[in-house]
Amino acid sequence: MGRTRCELCGKGPIVGHQISHAHNVSKRRQYPNIQRVRASVGGGTRTLAVCTRCLRSGKITKAR
Repeated sequence: MGRTRCELCGKGPIVGHQISHAHNVSKRRQYPNIQRVRASVGGGTRTLAVCTRCLRSGKITKAR
């Protein structure tokens, strides 16, 4: 699965129940959309695991 937590905002998986029509209940996990991105951090370039919400809001600058 790889990294499941955003390195910027700390967003991680949430836990809940999957409920069928017959009301059978089982545990489930919903994972955030984590992408590995080369980003400019502190004058250098690092590869970060970042959620797409942080990417879209411009919290990081992608390295060129």
